Amino acid sequence: MSREPWFAVLHPLSGRRRVALWLLSFALPVLLWSAISYVPFLWHPVMRVTDPGGVTWFTTGMLIDRHEFAREAAKVAETGGRAPEGYRANPIYLPAPHQVARALYTAFTTKPILRGDTWLHESLWLSIQTIFWGFVISSAIGVPLGILCGAYAALARLTEPLVDFIRYMPAPAFGALMVAIFGIYQQPKIAIVFIGTFFQQVLVVANTVRKVDPALIEAAQTLGAKRRNLVWRVIVPASLPDLYNDLRILLGWAWTYLIVAEVVGISSGITFFINQQAKYRNFDNVYAAILIIGFIGLLTDLILGFIGQHLFGWRTGRTSLWRLLFAPKKIPEETA
Repeated sequence: MSREPWFAVLHPLSGRRRVALWLLSFALPVLLWSAISYVPFLWHPVMRVTDPGGVTWFTTGMLIDRHEFAREAAKVAETGGRAPEGYRANPIYLPAPHQVARALYTAFTTKPILRGDTWLHESLWLSIQTIFWGFVISSAIGVPLGILCGAYAALARLTEPLVDFIRYMPAPAFGALMVAIFGIYQQPKIAIVFIGTFFQQVLVVANTVRKVDPALIEAAQTLGAKRRNLVWRVIVPASLPDLYNDLRILLGWAWTYLIVAEVVGISSGITFFINQQAKYRNFDNVYAAILIIGFIGLLTDLILGFIGQHLFGWRTGRTSLWRLLFAPKKIPEETA
């Protein structure tokens, strides 16, 4: 391992250190969670009753506050009755890591309790469709509009004040209106994701486009580029890597609006599954479903990041995928 300091200002990390810290960022919360779950004196605020003893309202397996348990045990002891027995435990709403890890499998294989409820994989697929269509429609409109606003000051002045005004309105406030317009199924949910990302998207994209080096535009004009070609032949290619990263970040915002969107109209998707499992007090399934959302988001971001590194390889010193795909092939010289 290099002797260079770990915390040097604006100094890049070596590949080995980056991987080690990436793994540590996940390991530390898991270690803390394990300590809270398995070490009794750290945080076990309740008692799980194993023998009710002389306490009539205790039942086996019941969770009760430690101080209440001690008071009831003292009362029974004063009257000469049999003292209750139990052990310190976590509340049911904080299952141990091994219980959540088991639920990551059993949640997919356990049949829904009520007739008409959906399996976890069905709920997850509905949520992915909502995110996909909401974000695709938002990007199809928001990205071109943001590029034009960033390129043309007059269009920005005409558009951005209204966009900036609407973006402060919470997307869930439009829920009843979206149901009235689109009905109670998937369409209003997609609309909520669209509203939650579109207005932010326009402003973020416009701000990114404005950061293009003016020298590139001046050079293009010097070489005779027409005004109509400056946007699509100079500004867009120059800002494309940053626009790609903007969309990666905005996709994460779309997931944050999913939970709100899925309670609009008929409850569906992963939100419906989480709410149902919480109602049945299956909190291991609740945590498993939340972790699955995180896994999907992280995996999607890692894949997009990997693709971006190869699409825009000139920024990281890698071979650009564009160059591999579109560069003219060299014709090998014929040997005598």
